[in-house]
Amino acid sequence: MITGLAAGGAEQQLRCLLPHLRARCEVAVLTGHGVVADAIERTGVPIHHIGMRGNRDLRAVGRLARLMRKHRYEVVHAHLYRACVYGRLAARLANVPAIVATEHSIGHEHIEGRRLSRPIRALYLASELLGDLTVAVSPSVADRLSKWGIPRDRIVVIPNGVDRAAFGFDPALRRSTRERLGLAEDAFVIGGVGRLEPGKRFDLLVETLPRLEGAALLLVGSGSCEPRLRELARSLGVERQVIFVGESLDVRGLLSAMDVLAAPSVEETFGLAVVEALACGLPVLYGTCPAIDDLPPGSAPGARRVTQDGLADELEVLAARPPGRLPPPDAVRVYDIRRQAEQLESLYTRLLGAAPMEK
Repeated sequence: MITGLAAGGAEQQLRCLLPHLRARCEVAVLTGHGVVADAIERTGVPIHHIGMRGNRDLRAVGRLARLMRKHRYEVVHAHLYRACVYGRLAARLANVPAIVATEHSIGHEHIEGRRLSRPIRALYLASELLGDLTVAVSPSVADRLSKWGIPRDRIVVIPNGVDRAAFGFDPALRRSTRERLGLAEDAFVIGGVGRLEPGKRFDLLVETLPRLEGAALLLVGSGSCEPRLRELARSLGVERQVIFVGESLDVRGLLSAMDVLAAPSVEETFGLAVVEALACGLPVLYGTCPAIDDLPPGSAPGARRVTQDGLADELEVLAARPPGRLPPPDAVRVYDIRRQAEQLESLYTRLLGAAPMEK
């Protein structure tokens, strides 16, 4: 179960993971529908819409518990804050044998874009006791959970996964995507992928464009900062150089159309877009990315950590001499989605004390 199914990192991760799980799965979503829900339903996985109307809609707990009793689920696995809080309580009320939650988005000061407060932290910690284990998507997240007070023996690190074949560079897709977006074949295209929220700092990419004549910025995602980013582009006279794609499932085509991925986030819990870009052979400039920083040095030679002050200079160098496509590094193989699926199913069967799952 998950809070929503718009095209965010955790939502896309769930969509990509489902085909690789041998267990028979169904999905419950608390709010909204979204493009990811449509994509999941097209694969034949049932989706149950809970219709939650806000953070204080306690009726959602009853609806979830009834759904769980009706279908007699052996495992409930929750993703994102609201789904974790409400889902663990509902699963406990429904006597579900194994209750797991994955923490995708806990930062030092924010969780899923909302500022951390004592009530939010207290509610999270109380609901955590209702589950069996919490999955952290990186060692960095595990450290943050531990500092919150969750015992280490209740935390297991299972990194996010990427299907390498699904993100490989495709020159035909590059041409067709650029043509569809009105981008010249020889244009230098900077990419930004993720929610358009303050912490992603996509404003830094817009501010760089006046220095890069003929360059374009491709922003893939939606969020509260879109109006502000559009106004910033207008004020700098670069509005024609910024393309707001919005939510899209055509990540491979869009990555193929780019020449560099820039991820200047001030805080991340994993950095899935960075790994996907590396799988597509792109050079990457990033501010923080546990997926890369937690690996041994040299695991991702195409990814370079840069300061916010140095980002514009680095982009200027790349624009002058684009490096072309790079071979996918070892980091991409480390985060193979099949490995993630195997680790999750091993966790499920261990909690159930059961034999390995089969379709």
